[in-house]
Amino acid sequence: MPELTRRHALGAAAALAAVAGTQALAAPAASAAGHHGGPQPFDEVYQGRRIEGRTTGGGHHHGSGYGVFIDGMELHVMQNVDGSWISVVSHYDPVATPRAAARAAVVELQGAPLVPFN
Repeated sequence: MPELTRRHALGAAAALAAVAGTQALAAPAASAAGHHGGPQPFDEVYQGRRIEGRTTGGGHHHGSGYGVFIDGMELHVMQNVDGSWISVVSHYDPVATPRAAARAAVVELQGAPLVPFN
C-alpha cells in the first residue's frame, strides 16, 4: 500500500473542497430558477419606467430564452453560476432576480434612455 504523503493529502483535500464548492453553488442556482425551470415573468412600472421580464425566442440571452426590457428596449442580463443576476448597466452588483436587475438598472440610468447592446 502506498505511503500517505503530504502531496497526496493536500491533493485529496483540494479535490474534496472542489466537489463541496460545486455542490454548494449548484443548489442556489437550481432554487433561483423558479418552479418551471426559469425566472418568473414580470411587467411593472418602476420609478416611472416600464420594466418587463419574459421568455423570448433568442437574442443576447446566453441560451436562457429570457429577456429583460426597460421601456421596450432590451437590457442585457446574465445569470451567474451562483444563481445571481447581472446586467450591462450594473455589471458589478449582482442581484437575486432579473426583476431586481431591471430595477437596479433603472436606478443607475437616472432617467437616461437605455441604449441598444450589440
